[in-house]
Amino acid sequence: MSQTATNKRYRATFILDTRNYSESIETLIDSIKENINGLGANVTNVKNNGTKEFIRVTDRRMPSGIYLEIDIEAGSDLPAQIQERFRLDKTVNRILVQSA
Repeated sequence: MSQTATNKRYRATFILDTRNYSESIETLIDSIKENINGLGANVTNVKNNGTKEFIRVTDRRMPSGIYLEIDIEAGSDLPAQIQERFRLDKTVNRILVQSA
């Protein structure tokens, strides 16, 4: 069975916290793409949805965040790997990985 037959499609939505980040957003996006590719996944599409206000603010110092959608093809263990890879990254506030 080929590797592409076992791959699944995912959409990962990242909410980025750039309060203490001094470089450009494109640099941060490239870093996230490289980390995902390092997991053995194939990034097919990246969409920066820009800054959006939160409906329910949990931290009054962060009322909005940058939303980033990444389409990925990878094995079935990808969601857990992404959560673990970005768990301690201070520039990533939230991650949602869905099957596409």
